[in-house]
Amino acid sequence: MRARAIARGKVIVDEHWMTFSFELAAKARPHPNPRVGAVIVDSEGRVAGTGNHAGPGSAHAEALALQGAGSRARGSTLYVTLEPCAHHGRTPPCVDAIISSGIGRVVVATEDPDPRVSGVGIRQLREAGIDVVVGVAEDAARRLDPGYFRHRQTGLPWVTLKVAATLDGQIAAADGTSKWITSSVARQDVHRMRAEADAVMVGAGTLRSDDPMLDVRLPGYEGPQPVPIVVEGREPLPTGSRVFERGPIVLRPAPGRTSVDLDEGLRSLTEEGLLDIFVEGGATLATSLLRDGLVNRLVLYLAPSIGGGPGRGMFNGVFRTLNDLHPVRIADVDLVGGAVRIEAFVEEH
Repeated sequence: MRARAIARGKVIVDEHWMTFSFELAAKARPHPNPRVGAVIVDSEGRVAGTGNHAGPGSAHAEALALQGAGSRARGSTLYVTLEPCAHHGRTPPCVDAIISSGIGRVVVATEDPDPRVSGVGIRQLREAGIDVVVGVAEDAARRLDPGYFRHRQTGLPWVTLKVAATLDGQIAAADGTSKWITSSVARQDVHRMRAEADAVMVGAGTLRSDDPMLDVRLPGYEGPQPVPIVVEGREPLPTGSRVFERGPIVLRPAPGRTSVDLDEGLRSLTEEGLLDIFVEGGATLATSLLRDGLVNRLVLYLAPSIGGGPGRGMFNGVFRTLNDLHPVRIADVDLVGGAVRIEAFVEEH
């Protein structure tokens, strides 16, 4: 009984410090590198050093934490949200620094999906005689940076599709008017999601009808702005659109084609370090992404209003048979500014 109580107490302590590491990691936007947070706790339970990874070429979270801890690292415990690297990149391997510091125990939230690292860093730490625990709050670690995990496992970015509609599923009236179906409170929630993304994407139809800037406009916001992305269709884009003041990335159809290969286009965005894409419409782009299996997360706002007839629906494809259904896992349902906000994850076919 006493042994179980001690073990349970250690688990609670590990979860506490790992949560702190997550908070450190969330402060940075390091894509295409992963979000990583690290904290070193000495034998007295005091923080000896902390760090988070700011981006390519900058010191890794573990290295910063070790630098802060100095000689106090010896015999201490390192908590880190992602497996320490064991390869030479722009910076030296973190594993070597951890081993030479005298750290006695390393708690890792999850293995790194990068094939250059996966399992290697953990193995080398154990071979050096360090006690390594893996899997503390693993699901939370993956939720912390879904873009990184999605990219390293598939080569694609993480795609969130946002749709705002009436209760009966209309995103605009038949004449194309759509401002504003949702309230200002719901729109602020959208801007918070923009702030979390690397890029915001719209189709040519949305560009023509709404003339969006695709930027974050929150009171007091001073963080980085997402990169604007426009998907071109059959017709040339209106060059006078406001978004061109921000230098957007334009995905254009290949010669001889009338539409963009979205799989290829999304993969090209990851080469620019854009691993987390927030899509705001419209129906044509939403339909194409869903049809091609490229949507990972859906955020749907159902406004407290009814169109009362067919206007412009969320998607413009044809629902021919039940076999065409796209299963989703509903993760959250809430009220935001009077609208029903539904967050769901699209299940893999």
